[in-house]
Amino acid sequence: MEQTKLIRNILAPIDFSDYSKNALKYASQFAKEFNAKLYLIYVVEPMIYPADFSMGQIAIPSTDVDLHARAEEELNNLAKTIDPSLKVETTIRTGKPFVEIIEEAKEKDIDLIIIASHGHTGVEHLLFGSTAEKVVRKAPCPVLTLREPIKGFQFSNK
Repeated sequence: MEQTKLIRNILAPIDFSDYSKNALKYASQFAKEFNAKLYLIYVVEPMIYPADFSMGQIAIPSTDVDLHARAEEELNNLAKTIDPSLKVETTIRTGKPFVEIIEEAKEKDIDLIIIASHGHTGVEHLLFGSTAEKVVRKAPCPVLTLREPIKGFQFSNK
């Protein structure tokens, strides 16, 4: 008989939108149900500015440092709102969100990724693509995508 793998590590990508905050509430309940560790990740996308034609594009490091510090503060504040009985770890990475989420999942031996889908359609989807969609296609583990409203799940007003 094949042994089933338990869900011990859950990754919840956060972009500080209401969608991702609600997905985090769902992921927290999921982690509690499975007695799993919850990993929160936020990815800072490097800001690239065109410099001039001879040098190509350049990143502005000081702005990235400021973003990283602000993101770390916000992520830590968000982590404090999670049930204290849960084991929670936060990570800030820099790069393309879907790439960094997948790398984090591999490095932390994640069993399940719970990610919000913003539900972009049409031109908006063509222009921006979907981080959730790319994560689903390339993740090393199962991915649960959540789209609002989340059926059968009530959020408390805490």
